[in-house]
Amino acid sequence: MVFRPNPNAPPHSSDNDVSEPPSKSRRKREMHSLQDLGAQLLALTPGQLEKIPLPEELLAAINEARRFTRKDEALRRQMQYIGKLMRRVDPEPIRARLATLRDQSASEIARQRRLERLRDELLADEKTVESIAREWPGVDIQRLRALRRNALKEREQQRPPRAYREIFRVLRELEHGATQNDAPFAPEHEDG
Repeated sequence: MVFRPNPNAPPHSSDNDVSEPPSKSRRKREMHSLQDLGAQLLALTPGQLEKIPLPEELLAAINEARRFTRKDEALRRQMQYIGKLMRRVDPEPIRARLATLRDQSASEIARQRRLERLRDELLADEKTVESIAREWPGVDIQRLRALRRNALKEREQQRPPRAYREIFRVLRELEHGATQNDAPFAPEHEDG
């Protein structure tokens, strides 16, 4: 038997010519992805959330979800509603801003750990004061040495670690001042 094409049949088209609607599974994956993005927004602090441009309705839904104290059916429905609202906005700028916030958080944590290690090194060895003075020439060395002595006494006498915490604050202020001074500046223009 020989196959002969039906002359009345529509011409065959390639997959590139026809755009089929997304499958139900794909739509469901996208919906869950948007709900997950909404959950990430919900996990942000109010200050971080302010930095992300969101429609008022979505922001109100996120704030409403924050009021729920139990993780129950009401929160699940609210998260579905947030996912529904997320379908109306372009999620890519939100994802990009969340990534930036995560990077800032990671760098802040790394900076904080570095300062904690430096504080512990200072308590272990007084010569660390010299390296701190080289890194930050404006440091009050006498105050830092006094804080070190007080922190060691507090530890020895099992008292609250006030001086220990104060050393961290001093180091944080020194580093913050150094990063402010290292900020690039615009050169002055000469009028001629």
